[in-house]
Amino acid sequence: MREFGRPCSFSPVGDTPRRCRRALPPHLGFVAFVLLGAVATTARAATSSASPNIVIIFTDDLGYADVGTFGAKGFKTPNLDRLANQGMRFTDFYVSQAVCSASRAALLTGCYSNRVGILGALGPGSATGINAEETTIAELLKQKDYATAAYGKWHLGDRLDFLPTEHGFDDYFGLPYSNDMWPSHPTNKKFPDLPLIEKDKVLELNPDQSQLTTRYTERAVAFIEKNEHRPFFLYLAHSMPHVPLFVSDKFKGSSEQGLYGDVIQEIDWSVGQVMDTIDKNGLSKKTLIVFISDNGPWLSYGNHAGSALPLREGKGTSFDGGARVPCLMRWTGKIPADSVCREPAMTIDLLPTIAYLTGAKLPDHTIDGKNIWPLMAGEPNAKSPQEAYYFYYGKQLQGIRQGKWKLHFPHPYRSLKGEPGKDGTPSPYVQKKTGVELYDLDADIGEREDVANKYPDVVARLKTLGDQMRAELGDSATKQKGAGARPPGRSTQPSLGRPDKKS
Repeated sequence: MREFGRPCSFSPVGDTPRRCRRALPPHLGFVAFVLLGAVATTARAATSSASPNIVIIFTDDLGYADVGTFGAKGFKTPNLDRLANQGMRFTDFYVSQAVCSASRAALLTGCYSNRVGILGALGPGSATGINAEETTIAELLKQKDYATAAYGKWHLGDRLDFLPTEHGFDDYFGLPYSNDMWPSHPTNKKFPDLPLIEKDKVLELNPDQSQLTTRYTERAVAFIEKNEHRPFFLYLAHSMPHVPLFVSDKFKGSSEQGLYGDVIQEIDWSVGQVMDTIDKNGLSKKTLIVFISDNGPWLSYGNHAGSALPLREGKGTSFDGGARVPCLMRWTGKIPADSVCREPAMTIDLLPTIAYLTGAKLPDHTIDGKNIWPLMAGEPNAKSPQEAYYFYYGKQLQGIRQGKWKLHFPHPYRSLKGEPGKDGTPSPYVQKKTGVELYDLDADIGEREDVANKYPDVVARLKTLGDQMRAELGDSATKQKGAGARPPGRSTQPSLGRPDKKS
């Protein structure tokens, strides 16, 4: 297995112990010299070759340790493991916020969610959604005449002008928000009927959720086959494993772990169907596949939630258990097979990287992501192009990662009060609070030992970066309004999620 990125002192979950290294061994020096030029040529060639197909598979609440190659226990993910073996595993990949709508906004726009004004998890009938002035990956690729489709969870607004078909997608089939926002919610019975939408029409209310993964997958496979002779962008955003958990009969009872494991094994099947369709149609050398999660596991649901181990906490926090997610990428012949990247990267970097690979023009407005193709191509000694990554929750700047360092600013966070929930019923959280805390993630992946007092120069440097970001995107803790923050979309058009809600 080839490794790229920072030297580190821990072995990631699922790895056998090894020494992490920055470059190739000395006895391969001549080979490295030759390969250095070859990789650079490959990176340049990526933009000059035919525009690659782009497939992003985005799961919901999947934990860092919920993929076989990341250390999954109690269930198997042979197709995801195959994706890793044929491509690259990113051990330090992040989302911008560990919550549904904010995470999706960042992925699709290449911006921190605070820049585009999408925070939290939008509810049915919300007058807020994605702004028409923002540019999604789908709209970016429309410059190059890509066929585009979104299947699964959207969660960037359920009013007509917020739907995917108004933001660059030719086709859409899925839920407008989380699958628990329906009358059968275990703690909130006030949600309206859950709509399953096709393009901009309600197809069904309260659909059979055990068939969602299968139906999304069937649409995805048909879309690939229909567009095998033209470039396409497929955004497959699974509703699972967000609670409530549902699985089809073909995977019910298939795992040792129970229902959660069954659900993951069905998602793995779905990934296999997509990969097989791409391979069968001779598209593997023309297609970039990216597999990620929107945030970490919803720990309060216990056996209906995944695992972020060895990371700290989960969904809804700025600790790595909330914001660091499993990430796999494959592009046959372009991304080195059976390789690992240990450099930090984030979903915001995908849009500018896709623009680079396809030759599409970046938006005129400010974006936060940067091109990470050198990391993906396995260029020796490639570094993250970002000076640092920033972690907001809501409007508060809570953390910064730079290299191996993670600095937390004082902020409240939720943690399990006692035993986790069981069988679909959540347990309560308790509010805790951090101080100014510094963690060396190479030595302490679980963010347990605060070393702020040992490295005051690092703390001072990251505090300065934090001040700069507050000036740009704001911070509720310091009551700053960011000069670069843009408003979300506002709509008075009809809502498909709550038809009776006018504004």
